[in-house]
Amino acid sequence: PDPNLFTTAKDLAILGRALVNDFPQYYNWYSQKWFTYNGIRQPNRNRLLWRDSQVDGIKTGHTTEAGFCLVSSAKRDNMRLLAVVLGEPNDPSRADDSEKLLNFGFRFFETHHLYKAGQAITNMPLYKGAVDKVTIGLNEDQFVTIPTGQYQRLSISSKIPAYLQAPIKKGEKVGDLVVQFDNQVVSTLPLYTLQAVEGGGFYTRAKDAVRLAFKNWFSA
Repeated sequence: PDPNLFTTAKDLAILGRALVNDFPQYYNWYSQKWFTYNGIRQPNRNRLLWRDSQVDGIKTGHTTEAGFCLVSSAKRDNMRLLAVVLGEPNDPSRADDSEKLLNFGFRFFETHHLYKAGQAITNMPLYKGAVDKVTIGLNEDQFVTIPTGQYQRLSISSKIPAYLQAPIKKGEKVGDLVVQFDNQVVSTLPLYTLQAVEGGGFYTRAKDAVRLAFKNWFSA
């Protein structure tokens, strides 16, 4: 390896998550226990595939400098976890410690499906439009993983402007949805308009122009 190449467990976890989420058409390769090429049958070096049927990846690695490494992933019910171990002294050790991490995570944490893609989260006031409000939401499902039984410590807020003005296209980014656990941000996802709204007629636009002028004057 390049002597100037450095990485962290977090870096590898991010890559693993991207592989699972963005390339599902290839992910099944990593759960294959055996692979035959050119008449040679070789085993997958990820020992966890033989120990736990819920483990389905991902990648082993070894260099003299980095030691024995493993990025592993497992899915139980509706919850997927990734574990990363680096610098292990041997092959069995990296499998043992990875198994412990996964088991710990599944025992003491739980995943909640907060919102679905396209689900209406809130309505925003809309001026100068054919209607007076527009619905906003996410363009992807929102999950959060937290300690078991601690859902009440979760808080959700949105960072959005006070109002919007038509015309509005469907899929315009208007703000962010912020998920916090004990006031620590654990997730931030963009909020989008879920519908298109054309501009209103002359009377509506004129009326709303006056309303906005007064609104901005009194809030100044």
